[in-house]
Amino acid sequence: MRIYVASSWRNNYQPSVVTNLRADGHDVYDFKDSDGFRWSEIDGDWLKWSPSSYIKNLTHPLARRGFNRDMLALTSCELCVAVMPFGVSSALESGYAKGSGKPVIVYVPELREPDLMIKMADLVTDNFGDIIDFINRVSRLP
Repeated sequence: MRIYVASSWRNNYQPSVVTNLRADGHDVYDFKDSDGFRWSEIDGDWLKWSPSSYIKNLTHPLARRGFNRDMLALTSCELCVAVMPFGVSSALESGYAKGSGKPVIVYVPELREPDLMIKMADLVTDNFGDIIDFINRVSRLP
């Protein structure tokens, strides 16, 4: 199954989720791989940007490349696993997947703060085994 893992660059659980899903035989998109986009590619001082600098840099060729790469993986996935804690981009990605009719799992190995709209997901769990079980059930459906 083609799986999109949505999470934050600061999320320490994301690498093991990718590794474990791949070990279970899935084709898993990893935005942190060597081709993954980083704002620091555009400017080492990106954390000091003003709102207008941020908006301007959304059109930078490297940002467009990163966005297109992520969107291709997101539109072609069959299922999305969002790994908490995450931020705005991951919330948009998992919301896009859900709105596109794809199953969405929210994995909560750590909680930064409760979010009510996570209830939109098909499965919310803190147990990785539940994720594998759900994926195996979904992948067997006609």
